[in-house]
Amino acid sequence: MEKIQKINFTPFTKYINSSFAKLPRITAESVALGIFLAFVGGFLDAYTYVSRDGVFATSQTGNLVLLGVETAQGQWDQGFKHIPPILAFVLGVAVAEGLKHPKITRTFPFPARTVLLLESIVLVFVGTWPVEVPNIVVTVTIAFVASVQISSFRTLVKWPYNSAMVTGNLRTAAQAAYTALVLHDRQGIIQFFDFTVIILSFLVGAFTGALSTIHYGTKAIWIASIVLVGALLVLNANPKTLIRKAK
Repeated sequence: MEKIQKINFTPFTKYINSSFAKLPRITAESVALGIFLAFVGGFLDAYTYVSRDGVFATSQTGNLVLLGVETAQGQWDQGFKHIPPILAFVLGVAVAEGLKHPKITRTFPFPARTVLLLESIVLVFVGTWPVEVPNIVVTVTIAFVASVQISSFRTLVKWPYNSAMVTGNLRTAAQAAYTALVLHDRQGIIQFFDFTVIILSFLVGAFTGALSTIHYGTKAIWIASIVLVGALLVLNANPKTLIRKAK
C-alpha cells in the first residue's frame, strides 16, 4: 500500500502569523474600544434621562446644573434627586483606583477586562428590575458603573479623553482641527479624526438609547450590556495569538 505523504503546513502558518503580526494590537487605548465605550456612555445617559425622571447617569455636570437650577427655583425635592448619582460617581472613581492596587491585581490581573465584565453584568440585572423599582436606585447603580468605566479608560491612543462625556473630547477635536488646518500638523489630522469618531459614537449611543428606551422600556439597557460584551471581545482580540507559532 502506498504511503501517504505528510503535508507540511509550516510555511502557511508562518505566512499567516506574519500577516497578523502587521495588524495593530487592540488595547485599552485603542480607538476601536473607545467607539464601544463612547456608545455605551451616550446610551446610558439617554436611558436614564428618558426612563428615570430626567436624571443623567454619566454626566455629573448635567446633574450639578440641574441641582443648582431646581434648588434655586425652590424645587428642593426635585433638585436633591441629583445628589445620589453624584455621590455614586465619586464612589465609582474610588473603586476604579482600588482595582489598580497590587493586592487586587494579584486576584484580577486585568483591571480593564474586569471593569467591562462587571459593568455588563450589572446592566443585565438593571434590565430585569421592574418599573416599580425607585428611579434613584437605578440611576445610582448606573452612575456607579459608568464612573468605574470612565476612570478605567482615560487614554485614547496617547491622548487623554473621556469615554462617557463629550465636552473635553469636543475641545480636543477642535484644537486638533486648528493644528491640522492652520499649522498643517499631520498628527492633528489623526487626532481630529479619532476624537470625531468618538464624539459621533457617543451621539449614536444617545440616539439609540433614547429610541430603544421609548420602544422597549427598562429592558433596553440590555443593548448597552451586549455592546460592553463586544468591547470585552475587542479588548481580548490579539491577532498575534490566533495561530500557534509554527515549530
